[in-house]
Amino acid sequence: MKALEAISLTALRRFDPERAHGLALTALNTGLGPRGGPITSDRLRTTVAGLALPNPVGLAAGFDKNATALGALARTGFGFLEVGAATPRPQPGNPKPRLFRLAEDQAAINRFGFNNDGMQLITERLAKRPADRIVGINLGANKDSDDRATDFATVLAHCGAHIDFATVNVSSPNTEKLRDLQGKAALAGLLAGVMEAQAGLATPIPVFLKIAPDLSDDEIAEVAEVANTSGIAAIIATNTTLDRNGLHSPHKDQAGGLSGQPLFEKSTRVLAQLSTLTDLPLIGVGGVGSAEQAYQKIRAGASAAQLYTALVYGGLSLVDEIANGLDQLLARDGFANVADAVGSGRSDWL
Repeated sequence: MKALEAISLTALRRFDPERAHGLALTALNTGLGPRGGPITSDRLRTTVAGLALPNPVGLAAGFDKNATALGALARTGFGFLEVGAATPRPQPGNPKPRLFRLAEDQAAINRFGFNNDGMQLITERLAKRPADRIVGINLGANKDSDDRATDFATVLAHCGAHIDFATVNVSSPNTEKLRDLQGKAALAGLLAGVMEAQAGLATPIPVFLKIAPDLSDDEIAEVAEVANTSGIAAIIATNTTLDRNGLHSPHKDQAGGLSGQPLFEKSTRVLAQLSTLTDLPLIGVGGVGSAEQAYQKIRAGASAAQLYTALVYGGLSLVDEIANGLDQLLARDGFANVADAVGSGRSDWL
């Protein structure tokens, strides 16, 4: 981490976390962020669900909810970017405060509730996105919707011409009963509607499914069964957790989804289990804060990894550190590329 970045992160921590996040996005858009671009090499280049990635390290949804900083984020080391979640209509989300730093645990708890500007404004911004970067959107449902399953398809149909992939997010714990859509019958119906919308796009794009880390073994098996026959292109494992075991921060009992370091082991075990139940490519997210952790996701069965919370503590320079470190770890262990390493350490997590 550069000295200026360290000073900036220290200053931001003096603000309420949500306010600090807004200031960080503003700083990015005024040119204070990285000025390079994706880290890449022959080892790091990979293809996931038909998407050619310069490296397998992606930005998870939630950092740029409203697609307001894509120009700046295009100059970071990420191999791909995911914005959102976007809902058909704008909504304010849950009351503030709704974001909490757990510095003692290198973690965060949020209960945002899909606050966003709505698909119309977000699509207008996506239409101006950098054309040479892989950009996807996280699909959400309005809290007061009468048909949440249809909301996902509606957002995809509206945004689809301007994105490279879309993620069905039925795993946020912050919209009441949303996780109920991970049940077998509900999920099958929801994905059928989304895939119908995908087929209606002028250029169909891959659709991903993002699942929760708090599923039982039987529930994971049911998700895999539905995913295998649905036509989706990949699964993202996992979203935030409701588990609070082992936390030390005074904010540990706040309601919402926990992300960051405490999630790493739990989410990686779900990932490894899922990799034994499907041949779909997996994207590992949850607690990635170092090259070694990104590498462990890949060895557990992921074809790519995403991060967000670690940026709160490590800054955007962490992305370059992870990508470059991953390259070195692949070389150390004799892997010619990312794909060769996928699943090579699965047994460690089962």
